Amino acid sequence: MSAHHLTKTRNASASEHGSGTEPRKTPAKAALASFLGSTMEYYDFFIYGTAAALVFPHLFFPTQNPAIGLVAAFATFGVAYVARPLGGIVMGHFGDKLGRKNVLLVTLMIMGISSLGIGFLPTYQSVGIWAPVLLTLGRLLQGFSAGAESAGASTLTLEHSPEGRRGFFTSFVMTGYAAGMVLATLVFVPVTALPEEALMSWGWRVPFWASAVVLVIAYWVRTHLDETPVFAEVQDEGEIKKVPLKQALKYQSADIGRILGLSIFMVMQTIFTVFGLSYATKTAGFERPEILTVNAVVIGLSMFAMPALAKLSDKVGRKPLLMASILGVTVSLYFYFLMLSTGNIWLVFLASLINVTLCYSAFNGIWPAFFAEQFAAPVRYSGMAMGNQLGLVVAGFGPMIGGLLMGEGIHGWVPVALFATACAAVAAVCLIFTRETAHTPIEKLGEPYLRGIERERSAR
Repeated sequence: MSAHHLTKTRNASASEHGSGTEPRKTPAKAALASFLGSTMEYYDFFIYGTAAALVFPHLFFPTQNPAIGLVAAFATFGVAYVARPLGGIVMGHFGDKLGRKNVLLVTLMIMGISSLGIGFLPTYQSVGIWAPVLLTLGRLLQGFSAGAESAGASTLTLEHSPEGRRGFFTSFVMTGYAAGMVLATLVFVPVTALPEEALMSWGWRVPFWASAVVLVIAYWVRTHLDETPVFAEVQDEGEIKKVPLKQALKYQSADIGRILGLSIFMVMQTIFTVFGLSYATKTAGFERPEILTVNAVVIGLSMFAMPALAKLSDKVGRKPLLMASILGVTVSLYFYFLMLSTGNIWLVFLASLINVTLCYSAFNGIWPAFFAEQFAAPVRYSGMAMGNQLGLVVAGFGPMIGGLLMGEGIHGWVPVALFATACAAVAAVCLIFTRETAHTPIEKLGEPYLRGIERERSAR
């Protein structure tokens, strides 16, 4: 429908709800709910990544060649990213048809149950081939849940946010990611300091068991959150589509493709947190607790940088800051690996601070709003989820690809950095052709969809 028709209908809907039953925007509550939900989702998602780098090769993929065991463990890390598009498509469908809130409650439960299950799995020594099979199944469920979470939480928070502050409030989706990463890392610091026998027998399970605490808190907060006013209005106007993704592909396939390309840039995140952790401890010779501590500090500081940079994007636009982030992260990745080769933990901290806190925070804080803003409300969850999660498949297999590309010697990391640079180049090109949306009213977002629906109405 046209923006004029949409505005008229919404005004009429507001009059009908004048008795006080009209859905209200509650940006602070939505941001808190998304923050806690994302904390839970990403805590669970990344304790797996840490375990894959440190202990899973020995417990689930024993082999005479340690490199093969590591690649196999990283492959199970990556399979979650194969399941993410399926989770995004399936749950995005129901999120656009039934509402954002209830779908996000379901994704939270799937993640919590699958993570607890991984914590109770028997190892290869106990049950043989069933151990990696069950581990992979748990990881697939984690991926299914995570694929629905980021798009759903971004959509929900964006639709609760006031005009001119959408970037700021929606940034708390990925601030929750940072909190989850910090929790996942900090939990592993004392665990990895355990004697080897304790670590390999029960120590690695503790972070998975601890996820139950975050699950209870996040679930309680989300049950006390209202559905978004934007979705309620779409329902009132009869704009719910039978198959939202089909409509998104019909009218906004180019937007889905651009979001896919931009999401490939997130390979930088997994190269740093998973491949970088393995490289630092197994090749560069750093102790596991000190590298985990560095990662926790720089990611923790990004919790402050992301909202600040997203707030700036509300004023100056999303695209300039996103482009600066892509360039900055790419250059600083080389600096990071060079500093790892020095053996100096303080230089590694400096490089990590530049790469993660200063540069990647701009991308991570802004993309939840920017990606969601590309789509119209009736297809927002489905469209964003499909583009974002398909792009993330590359990010998920980034550590495995890095393990395969890594060469010998002190500069063995160079092919890995070149692979990440190629991904960044794809993202930069896609960004150039993506619409700036920071100052577009929410009812006019997803312009190709709105034009297409208007043409259909005119043709009838």
